[in-house]
Amino acid sequence: PQAAQELLDILRASDLVKQILAFRRQSEQDPRPVQVKSIVKEALKLLRSTLPTTIAIRQRIVSDDTVLADPTQVHQVLMNLAANAQHAMRESGGELEVALTSEDLDPALAARHPHLGPGRYLRLRVRDTGTGIAPELRERIFDPFFTTKSDGSGMGLSVVQGIVQDAGGVIVVDSAPGQGSTFDVFLPVIRVDAETAPAPAPSKAARSGSPFG
Repeated sequence: PQAAQELLDILRASDLVKQILAFRRQSEQDPRPVQVKSIVKEALKLLRSTLPTTIAIRQRIVSDDTVLADPTQVHQVLMNLAANAQHAMRESGGELEVALTSEDLDPALAARHPHLGPGRYLRLRVRDTGTGIAPELRERIFDPFFTTKSDGSGMGLSVVQGIVQDAGGVIVVDSAPGQGSTFDVFLPVIRVDAETAPAPAPSKAARSGSPFG
């Protein structure tokens, strides 16, 4: 009976967090045309100054495409994913790869995520050479409160997934123990006319606050 009650409390807490996250996204979102390239470059400058010297950064930022999203939240997506990558490489170091490309929707991805419409997508990739994620854990990493970190909140990837879904995109994970992890964020590209300018990268004031663990 006690175990059952504890499980019920956990389920209620998880549901409450999901509601809080949903409300937070609705109340704080400010979607606008965003050129993600400038945001990623700004985030990389910050990462270079905060990551330990045992972690090398490799970047491939080639897409100039625009998406409809909140620029501050796009920045948060990258910082949260980078924080996860850093944790995975904390003991032996490694390489953090950040890539920004554009591509047409892959048929296999479209089959797994039927809500995605056809067309061109921006892909933000964050890859690490860390410890990797076991298959039994991979299905739970986006659950609120789930974490393998002793000092983590378990909210980082929940927030990332919520932001990506609100922008009409999807996040895909490829990982295995000892093989590192790759997180691919796909966001639908929009056309920008002459009267609509992409939003600039978020200011330092807007970026205040550390990523969730």
